Amino acid sequence: MKSAQATVADLLALKGKRQLSKLRVESLDEAEAASLAGIDMLSVPPEIIEQPRFRAVCPTPFAVAGLEPGLYVTEEDYLRAAFRFLKLGANAVYCGASLAIVRRLRDEGIPVVGHVGLIPSRRTWTGGFRAVGKSCEQALEVWRQTKALEEAGAFAAEIEVVPPDVAEAISRRTRLLMISMGAGGKCDAQYLFAMDVLGSHDGHYPRHSKVYRDFLGENRRLQQERVSAFREYAHDVGSGAFPAEKHLVAMNSGEFSRFMEELGKIPEI
Repeated sequence: MKSAQATVADLLALKGKRQLSKLRVESLDEAEAASLAGIDMLSVPPEIIEQPRFRAVCPTPFAVAGLEPGLYVTEEDYLRAAFRFLKLGANAVYCGASLAIVRRLRDEGIPVVGHVGLIPSRRTWTGGFRAVGKSCEQALEVWRQTKALEEAGAFAAEIEVVPPDVAEAISRRTRLLMISMGAGGKCDAQYLFAMDVLGSHDGHYPRHSKVYRDFLGENRRLQQERVSAFREYAHDVGSGAFPAEKHLVAMNSGEFSRFMEELGKIPEI
């Protein structure tokens, strides 16, 4: 899987055999780093997929383009966007829209990743940003959502903030590739946001995330270094320390004399 882009068939063949890794990236730098690191799958926003260099810097991961809810409305909207992203280098699309739209995409042969459990765009129905599936009734509803996506033709589903025992039981009973975000290690893939992994923001870090670096602290340190460097430059300009002789080009003294002689023939303003 590391030498070439995986197919849907490749991913489904790995179900139950090993955990896949998936990241949400927000820049070409993150996409390139994920590719070099051997990340299996990426969630990629439209503005990154649309950059001409996307596949040049990120040749290997299985890329899922996000059809974000609200940006598209009709079946035609979703179809046009999905075909466009596949042409630009995506391998599949994420679709949190209705089952009818998932079916329509499937009917056109477009690989679809759905979403069950905590679905941020529909969180008002499940009580906000909180775990889903902690009661028998809720767990059964997550199961019904999963089977509905399977029957609609999706090949995978994100399962978000669901108790791990529930997620494992569901994963064992569906053909879908189940992608865990805070749903334990017994699904088929693990999914985190690059911004959380890198520690690059000062917002909320979900309980299920893991921070591996302190990019926010490093960026703050670099900003202070920028300020210091600019301040030193301004001081050197004011004191005459910059530019120094080593920053300048020299002219042959004879050539300069000739230049001044010719210039002397021109009246000063």
